[in-house]
Amino acid sequence: MGNCIPVSPKVLQNETFLDADLLDLLGNFTINEDYLVDYTASEPCHNAYCPFFQRAAPAFLATTCVTTALATGGLLVALAKCPHTWPHHRALVAQLAVATGLFAALLPAVAAGIAQGWRLGAGACKVTQLLWHCSVFAQGLLVASGCCSGVWSRWEPRSQRLAACIWLGALLLAVPAALAGGTVAAPEASCIRRNVDIFSPVYLLHLASCLCVFLLLPAALLVATLVRGGRGGGWGSGVGASWLFFVLWAPYGVGLAVDFLLYAEVLRYTCSIFERFDYALGLCEALGVLHCCLAPAVLLATGLCHRKVGADGGF
Repeated sequence: MGNCIPVSPKVLQNETFLDADLLDLLGNFTINEDYLVDYTASEPCHNAYCPFFQRAAPAFLATTCVTTALATGGLLVALAKCPHTWPHHRALVAQLAVATGLFAALLPAVAAGIAQGWRLGAGACKVTQLLWHCSVFAQGLLVASGCCSGVWSRWEPRSQRLAACIWLGALLLAVPAALAGGTVAAPEASCIRRNVDIFSPVYLLHLASCLCVFLLLPAALLVATLVRGGRGGGWGSGVGASWLFFVLWAPYGVGLAVDFLLYAEVLRYTCSIFERFDYALGLCEALGVLHCCLAPAVLLATGLCHRKVGADGGF
């Protein structure tokens, strides 16, 4: 969060054109009242999302961080005291808890940076973006592996190699996000999601990574589930918990795709559309952020319900 772009790039471009047009007028006509144009009425397309974001984001992130800490702590305690609650996916659930914990650990710095200005430097900003996206991508890959593979039934060399590959893959996928992000000197220094051109190779790689994890991966899993007729795979009673990640992050993936099309001028838009879309994109990302506190709570509730059902059934 925090990639707050206050003006439309197309309107900024048009503002440059206005300056050129004004020079042409001065050169070709005698200045009199008949040719005076009120250029002060053509102002850049400012949106109101940035001030709203700076007011609402710190409290939202702080609340999410506390809730995530409680939910993740409860999940880890349950894993330690009741390991048989998740008999076939204990290692996977533990890694998901670590991923959400890593995500939540970054929230205080991000919240403080939004509220008071980013004071940790450009390097810390890039590291934060790297770890933020690594934790998110790792969750997506872990969820996908749990949906389509039974390798997590035991913590053995095969599952250990898979875990290493997933975390390494998530880290590599997050590298473009770190390279595309950075700090900007606004009234106060800010750590933003994108400080490179929309067509920059690193941003295009970051966009491709997000679209693959948030949209293409769940689409492929859904197709595979339909082809297999729902047999095998999945988490049994916990399949809903596994898909919560994709349900909450998919809107943000769609928002990033639309954002790119708007900035690339593939989609035509007005000033009001641009302003409203910023709110929509921010809301989509907020839904994704909520996953870090909702997922541990849902996993914990699912495991406890599964244990209760098993106890009642005499298993």
